[in-house]
Amino acid sequence: MIRAWKIRENGFNDTVNKLADELSVSPVISSLLVQRGIQSFEHAKAFFRPDLKQLYNPFLMKDMNKAVQRLTTALEKEQKILVYGDYDVDGTTSVAMVYTFLKKYHHLIDYYIPERYAEGYGVSQKGVEYAIEHGISLIIALDCGIKALEKVAFAKSHDIDFIICDHHTPGDVLPDAVAVLDPERPDSGYPFRYLSGCGVAFKMLQAFSNVNHIPFEEIADFLDLLAVSIASDIVPMIDENRILTYFGLRKLNENPSVGLKSIIKVAGLAEKTIAVDDIIFKIGPRINAAGRIESGKQAVALLTSRDPDEAMLHCEKINFHNQTRRNLDKSITEEAIQEASSVSHKYKYSVILFNPGWHKGVVGIVASRLIEIFYRPTVVLTESNGLATGSARSIPGFDLYDAVSQCADLLESYGGHKYAAGLTLKTDNLPKFRERFDEVVSNSITQDQLIPQIEIDTELNFKDITPTLFRIIKQFEPFGPENTNPVFFAENVSDNGYARRVGAEEDHLQLGLIQEEQPFSVYKAIAFNQGSCLTQIKTGKAFDIAYTLEENTFRGNSTIQLIIKDIKFDR
Repeated sequence: MIRAWKIRENGFNDTVNKLADELSVSPVISSLLVQRGIQSFEHAKAFFRPDLKQLYNPFLMKDMNKAVQRLTTALEKEQKILVYGDYDVDGTTSVAMVYTFLKKYHHLIDYYIPERYAEGYGVSQKGVEYAIEHGISLIIALDCGIKALEKVAFAKSHDIDFIICDHHTPGDVLPDAVAVLDPERPDSGYPFRYLSGCGVAFKMLQAFSNVNHIPFEEIADFLDLLAVSIASDIVPMIDENRILTYFGLRKLNENPSVGLKSIIKVAGLAEKTIAVDDIIFKIGPRINAAGRIESGKQAVALLTSRDPDEAMLHCEKINFHNQTRRNLDKSITEEAIQEASSVSHKYKYSVILFNPGWHKGVVGIVASRLIEIFYRPTVVLTESNGLATGSARSIPGFDLYDAVSQCADLLESYGGHKYAAGLTLKTDNLPKFRERFDEVVSNSITQDQLIPQIEIDTELNFKDITPTLFRIIKQFEPFGPENTNPVFFAENVSDNGYARRVGAEEDHLQLGLIQEEQPFSVYKAIAFNQGSCLTQIKTGKAFDIAYTLEENTFRGNSTIQLIIKDIKFDR
C-alpha cells in the first residue's frame, strides 16, 4: 500500500530555539515539544514530570455535586446500589473499580454486565428489570447510558435513580438521571474532554472521597485498572489521561491488583516492563474476550478477585476465550476481505458488509482489520435477534459518528464517537443504509483522507541519534493518540549487506543501515511487513525511511534499533 508522508510543521524557529536553550536540549527535542503545544519551560517541566497534583478538581464537571450527594444518601440510608457497565475493557474496568471501592463502605451493592448477544450494548431493559426485582434504589451506569432515555425513564417510574458516568457523544436530549457526568456534554464545563469511561468514574470517586475525607491513596489503588481502560479505549494520551496512565503503568509494573497480575503472568509479561502497547495488544484483548465470547461478568469477577488462585482460574478461562476470539477473528477477516474485494461490492468510498453467520463479538475487530487493507470508513454487520447489528470504524480525520448520525432514520439505535461506532438496524433497511452511508461519506470525505498517511515529526539524521536524545524521547511516554512515539525521516540511507527476510512467512526485513553523512555507523533496523522491498534494497541504491527509535536488549546489552514504518525508493 502506497503511503503519503505528511511532515508536521516544526513550529516557529524562534520558539523552538528559545525552548532548546531554556531546556538545554537539541532542536529536535524542542521541536517535538512545540508540536505537542509545549512552548515554555514550566509547561515542559510539567510534561516531563507528571504529578497527580496536576489533576483537575472533579467538581468542575457538570452534575458532580448531584452525583456525590445522591451516592452519599444511598450509603447513609442503606439503599441498594447496582453498578452497571458495558462488557468491553472500559466498562468492565469501570465496574471493577467502582464496585470494589464502594464495597468497602457499603454492603448493599451488586454489579451488572449486560450480555452482548441477548441484551446488546448499554443500559438494557433486562438490566433495569433486574434492578426492580432486587429492590435497587440507585443504578450507577458506567461507560454507557448517555442515550438511555427510555430505560432511565422506565427505572424512574419504579423509583430507581440513575447516576450516569459516560464519555460518549450525547444526543440532543439527556436522560432524566439524577446526575449525568460526561465531559462530552456541551455544558460539561470540565477542562478535559477526552476521559475514558473509567476516567469519568474515577473523577466521581475522587469527588466522593474529597467530600467524605477519604485519603486519595484509596482511589490511587485503582490507577492500574484506569491505565488499562485509557490505553485500551484509544483515547488521546494527553493532559489528565497521560498523567493517570503514567502512574497507572507504574502501579501495573510494581504492584498490580491480583486480577491484573494473573493476566500479566498468562500474557507472558511478568519479566518485562509493561508499556501501553502491552495493554493494547495483550492485556486488553484478554479482558475483552470474556464479553466477546461468553460474558463480561467473567472479566469483572477476575478484576475484583483478591485471591490469587481464584484469579488464575478466571484468567485461564478468559485466556481460552481469547484464543477462540483470535481464531474467529482470523477466519471472519479472511471471509470479509474476499467479500470486500469482490466485484459485487460496489461502494467506492466505504466498505459495508453483512453476513448473518459472523460472530458478533469480533465484527469490530474485523472492521479495524479491513481499514488497514482498504482504507475506507468500514461497517461490518451480523445478525442478532432478527436485526442487523455490528460496528463501524473510521480512518484518520473522518468523523464516522457524524456520518452514521446522518443515517439515523434508518437505524434502530447507534452510539459512539468520531472514530468508532456501534449500530443496529432492521435487515430490510440494509440496502437503503448502504446507499445512504456511502453517499454521505462521498460528500464529506476528502481525497487526501482516502490515502494512507504517515505523520512524520521531523528529520533525524543518523549522526544526531545519541543515547541522550533517546533517553529524553523515552520521557515523552506514555505514548498514545496525540502524543505518539515520534516518527522521524532520514534520506539517502542504504543497507550494508545485512538485509534479509525474517519471520515465519518471511514478510519482515532485518537491515543494517548506514547513511551517506556517516558511512561507518551502522544501525540495526527491522521493517515489519515490508519483505517485498528486499530486491530493491539489495541493488545498493539509496532510499529514504520513516522510522521510530526503540531500545533492543539482548543478553543484557542495550542498543538503539530503528523500527522502519515506510521505505521510499523514489521521492
